[in-house]
Parts: sequence; structure tokens; C-alpha cells
Amino acid sequence: MFQLTVETDADWWEVEALYDLCFAPGREALSSYRLREGVPPVEGLSLVARDGAGILAGAIRYWPVKVGGQDALLLGPVAVHPTRQGEGLGGYLIRESLEVARTLGWERVLLVGDAPYYARFGFEKLEDVHMPPPTNPDRVLGQDLIEGAWTGVSGDVVSCAGS
Repeated sequence: MFQLTVETDADWWEVEALYDLCFAPGREALSSYRLREGVPPVEGLSLVARDGAGILAGAIRYWPVKVGGQDALLLGPVAVHPTRQGEGLGGYLIRESLEVARTLGWERVLLVGDAPYYARFGFEKLEDVHMPPPTNPDRVLGQDLIEGAWTGVSGDVVSCAGS
């Protein structure tokens, strides 16, 4: 059993170490990281999962972005420690955090990821939403947190830095 809590400043470096372990070197060169520069994660929405011994097993973060002038959440990264993979923790983090996002009043969320994997959580390809290059457009996925939230929303995904 895992305990989910909101990530705190005290968790930051431990979570960063988990991301370094789970993702290839140079992860911060990805286009999604450019959208995060100078912007803190969404308060109350980035979560950590700890096992019964208090050891970090997984983490998920969300960032505010704009698409066509509309607010959206950028999901990612989500990571599960290699020793805890295959236990459903990644899915648990995604489902629970999306529910928290709804309760916080967010309307739409997007991510860059594998469509077959994320479809099980309700994500679909966003046809007219463009991440900074060199993002593969087939990997730009979104989900309505309230019905119809992505309807009519299109354009470039831009950072909320400075806003």
C-alpha cells in the first residue's frame, strides 16, 4: 500500500533523484522542460507516493501552460522507482492526480507520451495543439477534465513563465 501526499519542498531533491534514475541523461533537454523553466509546479497537484517504510516509490508533477490563450495542465514527468514498477503505481498516480486536478478546478490536461499507454486513462491525440519542436505531434495527448474542455482549443503550447 502506498501513501500519496502533496510534494513539498523537502521532497524536491529526492524526487529529482528518482527522475534522474528513471529517465535518460539529458531529460531536461526535452521540449516539455523548456515549458517548465522558471515556473513552479502547480501547487497542491504534484504528488509523491511512499511505501509503508516511507521510501519514495513514485512521483508525478504538473505545470501550468497556455494553449491558444487557454489555461491547461502539462502532466509530467511521472516516474516509478524501478523496484516498484509493475505494481500499478504509475496508473494510480495518474488517476488520483487527475481527480485532484478536477477538484482544484482545472479543465484540461495535456502530455507528451505513448498514446496506447495513456489511452487507458482517457487521453487522446490533440490534433491542433502544438508542442515546441522537436516533439512528435502523434505524442501530444490531452484529456478533458470537464466535458468539452478541449473543444475549440488549438495553437501552440506556451509557458506560463512571467505571467
